[in-house]
Amino acid sequence: MEVINDFIYNVINAMGIYGPILACLLMLVESIIPAMPLGVFITVNFLTFGNLIGFLTSWLFTVLGCVMSFFLFRKGVQGWFQRLTKDRVRLNNLMIRFNNISLALIIAMPFTPAFLVNIAAGLSDMPKKKFIVALIMGKISMVYFWGYIGTSLVESFKNPMILIKIAIIMLITYIMSLIIKKITKI
Repeated sequence: MEVINDFIYNVINAMGIYGPILACLLMLVESIIPAMPLGVFITVNFLTFGNLIGFLTSWLFTVLGCVMSFFLFRKGVQGWFQRLTKDRVRLNNLMIRFNNISLALIIAMPFTPAFLVNIAAGLSDMPKKKFIVALIMGKISMVYFWGYIGTSLVESFKNPMILIKIAIIMLITYIMSLIIKKITKI
């Protein structure tokens, strides 16, 4: 693990300020192109900017990337997709079920492929407000998870308090999403 940290520090130092800027821009693209490692970009931001600023920049850019992906599929592909699938009952039932799930909890899970959630939300009839609120809340624990796991994977398994904190944040995110769903009638 130390070798990976040293490598990341060397890359950051070699690129100067362009390293974190590149990591932030790549986070935007990662929401559309799934082959890119979001955890690495979050780790770069945490190592470069520290825990608080690294968290905030990572959270902001991953949320912006997901919103861009959502609107790309909502505006560019949704109409075509609905015309193509209007006679497919099973697929339409699946899209209706997708609208009724607790999206914040799914987004909060660190291993959920964000691009699939963005695409499914963009292609479904899910309200924009519901998606954005779930995204803002769910990405908090996901970024926190990758930030701490990415900066010290071995330490997190030796110190279960980090994993307990992550589980607590996921639970709080879920409860907050239920409260906000009730208040906003989403």
